[in-house]
Amino acid sequence: MTITGEMLIGFTAVRGNEGSQRAFDPARNTEIDPAFGLGGPAEVDRAAALAAAAFDPYRNLPLEKRAAFLEAIADNIVAIGDELLARAHAETGLPLARLTGERARTVGQLRLFAKVVRDGHFLRATIDPAQPERQPLPRVDLRLAKVPLGPVAVFGASNFPLAFSVAGGDTASALAAGAPVIVKAHSAHLGTSELVGRAIQKAVKDQGLPEGVFSLLIGAGRKLGEALVAHPAVKAVGFTGSRQGGLALVNIANARPEPIPVYAEMSSINPVFLFPGALAARAEAIGKAFADSLTMGAGQFCTNPGLVLAVDGPDLQRFVSAAGEALAGKAAQTMLTPGIHEAYRSGTAKVDAVAGVDKIAQGVPAGDQPNAAQAALYVTDAQRLLASPDLESEMFGPASIVIRAKDFDELLAVAEHVEGQLTVTLQIDEADHADARRLLPVLERKAGRILANGFPTGVEVCHAMVHGGPFPSTSNAMYTSVGATAIDRFLRPVSYQDLPDALLPEALKDGNPLGLWRLVDGALKQA
Repeated sequence: MTITGEMLIGFTAVRGNEGSQRAFDPARNTEIDPAFGLGGPAEVDRAAALAAAAFDPYRNLPLEKRAAFLEAIADNIVAIGDELLARAHAETGLPLARLTGERARTVGQLRLFAKVVRDGHFLRATIDPAQPERQPLPRVDLRLAKVPLGPVAVFGASNFPLAFSVAGGDTASALAAGAPVIVKAHSAHLGTSELVGRAIQKAVKDQGLPEGVFSLLIGAGRKLGEALVAHPAVKAVGFTGSRQGGLALVNIANARPEPIPVYAEMSSINPVFLFPGALAARAEAIGKAFADSLTMGAGQFCTNPGLVLAVDGPDLQRFVSAAGEALAGKAAQTMLTPGIHEAYRSGTAKVDAVAGVDKIAQGVPAGDQPNAAQAALYVTDAQRLLASPDLESEMFGPASIVIRAKDFDELLAVAEHVEGQLTVTLQIDEADHADARRLLPVLERKAGRILANGFPTGVEVCHAMVHGGPFPSTSNAMYTSVGATAIDRFLRPVSYQDLPDALLPEALKDGNPLGLWRLVDGALKQA
């Protein structure tokens, strides 16, 4: 498939005239052809008008048609073959094995949401039949189902060129909800975005769907993205990126005449708590596994373990020594962009400048390798963390800080202090359960996912997964961006009172033509 450098607005390929930009190979420190034409407000208006026109026809299609569309996108992505992986590798520096797995995750998400659509549970079909004889007052017939909010703007993420980008979880869940999607491609992987965008565009055409169900826009800087969030046809936003970028979009959305929700995943340092029993039994093994998790993908994961906390003692030192030794052998890795690499260097420099923080281990120096991150491990005490905001900032890359607490009460105080997180990890043995029970109520207030005896890097796409958490990890802790319930972000409930059966949505009609499990007068029934 030829990469042209064009945007995809509905069924049309459009070359923007607001300047041009080439993709970039961070491993070779060089630009990649072709040049991509950049769009602006005019392209946003065109895509938004098409999306608005497509909304009602698309959302009212049979559920089977919507599910088949999602599966067609998955099939088309697979059909691109090795060309997609090669281009993503060139634009990100990520290993081909990692990208192969990410492609599988991407198509798996699409197929999961196809199943979610077919099952129909997401509609939350609920019927409270009329009770005309009820005293002292009769009850009217009330029926509830969920409907999509409207067209959704999705911002591609830098660190997952497939799974959190053009056809990633935000796009898949919005399309599953019945919402047209306008994607702003991330500049870190423009060619990859076009390839995947054409796969979606082809699926829209082949399935006979309305033209505005999908568009892909390209724009430099913030201008196009800001125009997209501000556009009155857009009713929700999905974003993965920096706290600064996410809050900027939230502010634009809130300043609109009609404010809209922004589901922004922004910043998390994902604390790891090491309990005494676990450290005594396996400090060295935990240290080595931690080093592997920290450096996976050059540390460019939203769930990277950036903070380690434990009560000080010989067993903690065993962990630190093992982790430091393992880290010293880790090669420097190419980061996604020169900008991300510079931000990582700036973040570690701030930590280097904090008095009382010791850098106890580093990975192999990058040497002449461009845009490559050298891993780093720091150690300090709990009081220093509590007094130094720079130690709580996300270092997006392979760096982490070990915090020594004098006792468990101080550890609890640190847990209360830290900001909202995507994940919290517990390294525990059975002997640690009593202390863990004291900590868990705090962690439930602080994180979206709590895991034991593993590491947070790696997010399973399934029904029970939560990839979200209290601010600043996300802008809305009520929802997840990964897993089946991610669809709920783009839905709202509508109640129908005494409507004739002929006018009701299929999910609420008498006779249950869709065969759904419905809540009928408080009881779950397939009737």
